[in-house]
Amino acid sequence: MMIINQILEIARIESGTTTLQLKAEDINTLFHTVNTVFEEDIRKKNLQYSADLEVYHTFILCDRVKLQEIMLNIISNAIKYTSDGHEVHVKIYEKDSEDPRKARFIFTCEDTGIGMSEEYLPHIFEEFSREHTTTENKVAGTGLGLPIVKSMIELMGGSIRVESRQGVGTKFTVDISFDTASEEDIYRNQISEQPDALKRMEGKRILLAEDNDLNAEIAIELLAEQKIIADRAKDGAECLDKLEKAAPGYYDMVLMDIQMPVMDGYDATARIRRMKDELQ
Repeated sequence: MMIINQILEIARIESGTTTLQLKAEDINTLFHTVNTVFEEDIRKKNLQYSADLEVYHTFILCDRVKLQEIMLNIISNAIKYTSDGHEVHVKIYEKDSEDPRKARFIFTCEDTGIGMSEEYLPHIFEEFSREHTTTENKVAGTGLGLPIVKSMIELMGGSIRVESRQGVGTKFTVDISFDTASEEDIYRNQISEQPDALKRMEGKRILLAEDNDLNAEIAIELLAEQKIIADRAKDGAECLDKLEKAAPGYYDMVLMDIQMPVMDGYDATARIRRMKDELQ
């Protein structure tokens, strides 16, 4: 299925039918989602992995699916071709843009993996091109991922370059500029995309875990506008306590903040998932 999907994607790109679906997105959320995909692979290979985000324009107009596919493909290759215990470093940072309405992001993925020969590098973005076959290096692949990535980047008006030394490692650098957006644009998108879902939430009760008083006040007000009842917990521990004391089915949903004192959102969510079913 992966091979078929990649061939179909190549066909769409070559026929000029691939288009960008631009919407306001939060780069923090998008980047975090990408990195969580690889947590298990990183753990299994005991890789030294870092993911850093240093931008001052958080909200951008982009095709979320295609942008994530670009990052997923590049990071996936780095992990596949990096031996156990070695390093993979991923970073997005922002450079000053000549156009004040745009945010220029540089995405880099650098590893200390097997690397590539100088002779192969000019062919890396050619379709079905691989320096070593699956039989030789035991790593499955079609040779279509990077050509698709390059085509998507160029569709976005960006560029990609690669540096590599055999036995030392590889570094990919992607340079793309995006129109800037606002938090209000993202909220409007979410509302417009899910009117039926919001309608179904009328009268439901949500437990909101949020330590910031102002954020909590705004969230509760926004939920109230949609006729949704919200109870607040000031940290993960209080959220757990409220769930444990509530009658089965009392809360329909939990909105969980990540960074909170006493117990953060990740730990609280993990503990909620270990509760008995009737409490979830």
